[in-house]
Amino acid sequence: MEPSTVLVQAEALKDFCRQIFVHLGETPANAATITDVLVAADLRGVDSHGVARLGFYVEKIRLGVIHPNAPYQIVHEAPATALLDAGAGMGQPVSYRAMEMAIEKANRCGIGCVTVRNSNHFGIAGYYAMMALEAGCIGVAMTNSAIFVVPTFGRDPMLGTNPIAVAAPAGAERPYVLDMATSTVPFGKLEIYDRLEKPMPLGWAADENGAPTQDATRVIHNMHSAPIRGGLTPLGGDGELLSGHKGYGLALLVELLSGVLSGALTSDQVYPVTASGEHLPAGLGHIFMALQVEAFRPLVDFQASLDDLERRLKSAPKAAGQDRIYIHGEKEFEQAERRERDGIPLNRKVWDEIVKIGAELGLQFPK
Repeated sequence: MEPSTVLVQAEALKDFCRQIFVHLGETPANAATITDVLVAADLRGVDSHGVARLGFYVEKIRLGVIHPNAPYQIVHEAPATALLDAGAGMGQPVSYRAMEMAIEKANRCGIGCVTVRNSNHFGIAGYYAMMALEAGCIGVAMTNSAIFVVPTFGRDPMLGTNPIAVAAPAGAERPYVLDMATSTVPFGKLEIYDRLEKPMPLGWAADENGAPTQDATRVIHNMHSAPIRGGLTPLGGDGELLSGHKGYGLALLVELLSGVLSGALTSDQVYPVTASGEHLPAGLGHIFMALQVEAFRPLVDFQASLDDLERRLKSAPKAAGQDRIYIHGEKEFEQAERRERDGIPLNRKVWDEIVKIGAELGLQFPK
């Protein structure tokens, strides 16, 4: 029996994916940014947003709804803010530039905020939030996404997994990096269970009738059918007993800031399809913020305070059977160190798809 995973070194994977995106029409610089974001997800253990997304991007490029090497435009700019139009291009290059602009503005004004419209899936939100760390800033990144989440007391999906990412620079301790979906889990988690052909935990998603289910394949099928029925639950689950309405509220907040504020498509408008079945550009919106810590207090003092807070949390009494309390981002940093050293374990189906895409373009994975 073939092993279920293939161990791949990060740099070799980046090089192969860069070549694929260049062959699909991206500039070498854009291709490098896209692949860096994707492989960063795999390194950090967020496999649902790593190179497993390659097939999705390739399909959208071939359908003409993602425009390779599309130039972004500055629609509006002020000292601390800006709005960019991505031109239906890949989400990673415009998002990287938007966060750069937010940091530049924060360095001048103390705070910078840049929104993006007419964009596509941008990978892991935490990548962009962490860009602010080296500049001594707190970084924030959010995006709306394809509708997967059923609102509290609803039956059909109306919101995306709409992630929130925040990164803050510590001193001797690791940075605080929150990178979370506002659904109970991101859609990619269902795809992982589908690929593994295993039942997913109860409470992650609802079937076409709104009832809880462990059948990831069934949920994915329902969400790729017309009309779409069922979907992911908001963070906290269905109803109000475990505060699913709060997850719903957070998802709607992200929709407001990344979609409504930027003038992007929102809710069930994203990833539009014409009456004749023609797919149109996704029209997603993002928001990126940077807060220059020095605009509030000396960076070294902030870092010392965050270090102290993290240490007190981690040294707090542990629950029975537990030997460690984690700070957000800590597990991912440790995972990235292991995978940089030992290689990235790719699911066999993901690996086969990547190799197939490369072969179609005349590319062979380096030995």
